[in-house]
Amino acid sequence: MSLYQIYQEWDIKSMYDLNTILSFGITFGILIMTIVYTFIRYIYSKEIIYISYCLMQIFSLCFIVIYSKLFDFSFFFQELALIFASLSALVFAIAFYEGKFFPVISNYKELLINTALLNIVILTAFYHYLLFEYLPYTIIYAILFVSVIFNLKQGFKPTIVYVIGWSVLCFVLFVLDFKEYYFAQGYMDIVLIAFAIEAILFTISISYKYNNLQKEQKNYESMLVQQSKLAKSGEMIGNITHQFRQPLNNLSYILMNIKKRYENQKLDEKYFNKKVSQANEQLQFLSKTIDDFKEFYTPSKQKEEFSVKEAIQNSLTILSADLKKRNIDLVFEFATNDEVKVYGIKNELSQVVLAILSNANDALKDIEKPSIFLEVKANDAEVIISIKDNAGGIKNKNIDKVFDAYFSTKKEGSGIGLFLAKQIIEESFEGKLNVHNTKDGAEFTIYIEKYL
Repeated sequence: MSLYQIYQEWDIKSMYDLNTILSFGITFGILIMTIVYTFIRYIYSKEIIYISYCLMQIFSLCFIVIYSKLFDFSFFFQELALIFASLSALVFAIAFYEGKFFPVISNYKELLINTALLNIVILTAFYHYLLFEYLPYTIIYAILFVSVIFNLKQGFKPTIVYVIGWSVLCFVLFVLDFKEYYFAQGYMDIVLIAFAIEAILFTISISYKYNNLQKEQKNYESMLVQQSKLAKSGEMIGNITHQFRQPLNNLSYILMNIKKRYENQKLDEKYFNKKVSQANEQLQFLSKTIDDFKEFYTPSKQKEEFSVKEAIQNSLTILSADLKKRNIDLVFEFATNDEVKVYGIKNELSQVVLAILSNANDALKDIEKPSIFLEVKANDAEVIISIKDNAGGIKNKNIDKVFDAYFSTKKEGSGIGLFLAKQIIEESFEGKLNVHNTKDGAEFTIYIEKYL
């Protein structure tokens, strides 16, 4: 750069006082922070609202940099930045809105009311643009306003405060001719104020939206857990029937023996107490079976410390009848302290173990000598649950997909069991769930932090 060009650039910058440069610097900083914040949100969520907002703020930053005249850019680039910022704003506002844009109108009264509301939106959006002179923010304001006023029945939300607050402010400032007075006093450029305030408010709004999305995702996963349980309800009823049949038969035999002794007048107190004790054992078994099934189907409660062995036994109780019916040899080895505990929700761990066991159960359908080996180990830091089968393993092309939602190699499979299992272990227990092929079959390994 020549000495003449340096002097020329210095003359341009000298037109601005320190306060003006500082004001632009603060505005640049706010925009950059919103860009970084929303880009990070996009990386984690992959939601279009974040990338569209991020792009809008990038183009808005380009616009305000050129608008400041602190740098020597062509006016053409400012208009180009405005166009792309407006398009990004349109995408963001449409993706952000909640409910329907326009309501279903069933009578003339609703038509008149909604027409009046639409006129209010148009007027306040017009006032907004006249005051702040930046189209992208006006687009977002107008679309959010339309969304809010036509969906007030959905409840009170922060977006309502935003649009109503800005609507009243824009109307009052326009009626009082505030903008002309503001310029006459020589205050800071009102465009900079608009950029700073709107950027902060929109960022707060999408932060609220992010929290809503997180809550919806958790509710969706909880619903999938319950659907996964209900999807197997027919199979579970069969298992319950099988579990109950033997104890009921035993009770029947006990009663027959008591009756026979009584008829033969050989029913003494010792024999009677012995049979009563045997009957109580069968009743306790039935009661425990009912509790295990009930606990498994009860929606998740608050987290607490619980016994790993109990959680696994609940799963085995539910599936054991089906495993016996298929002659599957299940070996359960607890190679650690029986009281080893983890922190979380017990029936969620039962759900995970059941999903893996059910998957092995299906895979072993055509195996001559089917077997499952379930082992629990622990060290000072974590509990390790290993489930192996001898079904021949998972095909290499599928092994990286087994935890994907709705992926299943079975004709009647839902593809959500193993997906939910991984979600529960990683998010609820903050652990890991891995799978790999062994010599004879597949091995699923669960790693959960030990409760000390």
